[in-house]
Amino acid sequence: MKYLLSGCICVLLLLFCVTSLAAAPDPETAEKMGLNYLRNVDPAVREEWIDAMIALAEKLYKKADDRPQRAHYSSDIYVCKNFTVHLFKNTAVRYRMAQYPTTRLVIPNNKDQADCAPYSYGLVWADKSAKEGNPFFEAARFRYDDSLSKEQNRINAIVFLTNVQKGDFFQMSAEYEFGVGAHSLVFISNYDPATHLVHWTDSNMRGKTINGERYGYVQFNAEKEIDFFVDAICHKKRGATLYRLRYDIIRASR
Repeated sequence: MKYLLSGCICVLLLLFCVTSLAAAPDPETAEKMGLNYLRNVDPAVREEWIDAMIALAEKLYKKADDRPQRAHYSSDIYVCKNFTVHLFKNTAVRYRMAQYPTTRLVIPNNKDQADCAPYSYGLVWADKSAKEGNPFFEAARFRYDDSLSKEQNRINAIVFLTNVQKGDFFQMSAEYEFGVGAHSLVFISNYDPATHLVHWTDSNMRGKTINGERYGYVQFNAEKEIDFFVDAICHKKRGATLYRLRYDIIRASR
């Protein structure tokens, strides 16, 4: 890894996190995760939905065929957040939450810039409850803490990224080689502690300008060690959030 010290600390803290995660969540967290509504819920349905979103991403990736796609206007699906929303909206119609079986599912927009203060725009979604159709819960978050050292912030970011699971939606405000600002993506596999790798799909992380308009590349099965994201979010006023589908996902009856 790029940072040997961080890698060693990562392993130690991962062991700590695994032990901590083994504990039962508090009642409020269990409610947000949908754990109180699992009677007669088939866990394969949730996995089916995640696989459907990933399959759609792969289809769009193959269709793009490594050609840049327009990502300039608010209606362009290849804008980063639009891409993840497209994956959601074009598969969500077949699913519901067991707690609210008649409520159509929705994905929140990003929180307004003013509501992100003192952090920069793009690291968190707007507040929307499960009752309103939001089937996600916040699985983990990282916020750069000015009261801590740079190294301690790096450690916290490493621990945060070891939480990555297949199907997680990732929302970050970052400073990295491809730009500065908000970016959205979907992880397509669990974090691998043996290699420190994560794999994802997205659009417009990489891009270019053509005739004054932004064009972005679609990525599928993109692969990086987590230090890539640690470097991106470990800056003042930056951070990221992992959103995960609740566990009470069922098929829609109509």
